[in-house]
Amino acid sequence: MNPFGPKALAVATVASGVLAYRAVKKKTLTRAGAVTGLIVGFLLVGTGLRGLTLFFFYQLGSWATKYKASTKAALDETVATASVRGPSQVLAVSILAVLLSLYHAYNYGPEQAMQFTAGAASSSSSVKASTLAAAILAHHAVSLGDTLASELGMAFASSPAQHPVRLILPPFPLVPPGTNGGVTLYGTVWSIVGGLLCGIFTLAMDGISGILPTDNDSNKLFLLGYVVRVTLLAGLCGGLGSLLDSILGASVQMTYWDPETKQVCHHDVVAYDSTNPAPTSKQLRRKHIAGFVPLLSNGGVNFVSVLLTAILGGWVLAPLII
Repeated sequence: MNPFGPKALAVATVASGVLAYRAVKKKTLTRAGAVTGLIVGFLLVGTGLRGLTLFFFYQLGSWATKYKASTKAALDETVATASVRGPSQVLAVSILAVLLSLYHAYNYGPEQAMQFTAGAASSSSSVKASTLAAAILAHHAVSLGDTLASELGMAFASSPAQHPVRLILPPFPLVPPGTNGGVTLYGTVWSIVGGLLCGIFTLAMDGISGILPTDNDSNKLFLLGYVVRVTLLAGLCGGLGSLLDSILGASVQMTYWDPETKQVCHHDVVAYDSTNPAPTSKQLRRKHIAGFVPLLSNGGVNFVSVLLTAILGGWVLAPLII
């Protein structure tokens, strides 16, 4: 499917329109966020069917966000408002994929199989195109992996005895569910699963596009090996990206504990309340539990972790694995 050809434009228009409509109807995106998703979705799918991975991520991420929403809302004061995402949150997990996809379409044309031929010059166009494709896959893998890790990890972390939450940085203390940088075994597994699912979906799109590689003898083992390697790459990127996200969250995001509401929060002073214009000193003393410096917002952390994972996935891991 040629980038922004008739077929691509038709699929992109329908897919992005459905995404925006459902997002507003289901109240998973604000109107501005839906418009942003419409534009982002159109540009991604316009470059090829792999762009539909964004829609796959959005659907699974929405389901994970709504799963046990009331349980998560009791643990983290931001859950209620964060479940409806705006433009900045949409762009944090999509803008890099859009730029890489547009660059690929402009310089290398239609999507193609990812192949890093042994002995091939690193400057060859096929290797460069494969690097970009792998980086885009890594981008989607960490986006879905981290979302599933955060949402499903918190949903089951309400039972500390069964699913203890520990800060990812030493001395690895136990922390409340919802803490930035807090990890669980359950969440870690889901981050890898999210990456694997993105890999499988990408391969499915490649199959529909007819770009899965085959050797001259049509050896089925050749194709099977390719499928395994791409899926492995996606799974590793999902887990690695979630790990990077947790490290950033534990260091450049601040997390506090409110002893009155028994919730994690992200500001050390309670929000202004017109019925109580002068908060007591007790209310002002929220306990600091994680973070060294308030450098990035949650969207900023997502963007940086996606950027780092895309670089590692495309330029480091993919040549080694694929």
